[in-house]
Amino acid sequence: MYLAPLPSLTAYTMPFFLTILILAVILVYFSIAIVQQGTVAVVTIFGKYTRVMTPGLNFRIPFIELIYRRISIQNRSAELAFQAITADQANVNFKAMLVYSVLNQGEETIKNVAFKFIDEASFMQALIRTIEGSIRSFVATKRQSEILALRSEIIEHVKSQLDVLLETWGYHLTDLQLNDIAFDEVIMRSMAQVVASSNLKAAAENEGQALLITKTKAAEAEGNFIKISAEAEKTAAQLRGQGVALFREEVAKGMAESAKVMTAAELDASLILFSIWTEAIKHFAENSKGNVIFLDGSTEGMEKTMRQLLAVEKMKTTV
Repeated sequence: MYLAPLPSLTAYTMPFFLTILILAVILVYFSIAIVQQGTVAVVTIFGKYTRVMTPGLNFRIPFIELIYRRISIQNRSAELAFQAITADQANVNFKAMLVYSVLNQGEETIKNVAFKFIDEASFMQALIRTIEGSIRSFVATKRQSEILALRSEIIEHVKSQLDVLLETWGYHLTDLQLNDIAFDEVIMRSMAQVVASSNLKAAAENEGQALLITKTKAAEAEGNFIKISAEAEKTAAQLRGQGVALFREEVAKGMAESAKVMTAAELDASLILFSIWTEAIKHFAENSKGNVIFLDGSTEGMEKTMRQLLAVEKMKTTV
């Protein structure tokens, strides 16, 4: 009878060691947890919070310690768009951007972030609705004409109300920016008309002031011109009067000398008057500008003129 050879010990031990090796690899794999930079991991045992894993290589009890949630500690942002109503029933459309982050990496803070809300969407909904409500409550106490100038006050109001609340949630509001504040189209048109009318009013006032200044300066200049002209005319008149007076004085002296000479020569002094009369006619002829002067050139007319001149001379002599 033929007996088969018994299997060697190696044939039994190789699968066993291979199984042990595979199990060891699996245990090592599930014992290692890698947490990325900028995040932390919340670990639970059978659903209960245990500890927080920090960034880097971490170890855990396989199949017992589970990573419940990974939380980013980096800044995050969200955009908001909503509407509010002012005290005078005007609709205001807001577009805002908020920047928020986890308050710190403390254990209590991370627990609040991980367990206060069921998920990230619920937290975001609560945060957005809280900010909208805070802005709406502030806007409701202001008039439409005040809103555009209160951008900073609105932001400070929201931050003052949210800081304490967000700390209980484990977050911090880093920044809130109101990127756009707009009104309904009807209100925007009316505001544009108000601005346009104000600009027209200011332009009219400036134009009126400019015209007033121009006319005032023109009146002052005209007054000064008249004053200077009057002073010049006065001076000129005085000079003309002095010139005429000097001329008459010299004429009188000349006539007196001529009269003495003619008297000494036993001639009639009326010849002087006749000479003056003829000189006057000559002057009229040389300097006239189209005016017509009628003179009686007959013998009777000349005798009449001589008598009139002699009469004038006698009257002066009598005086």
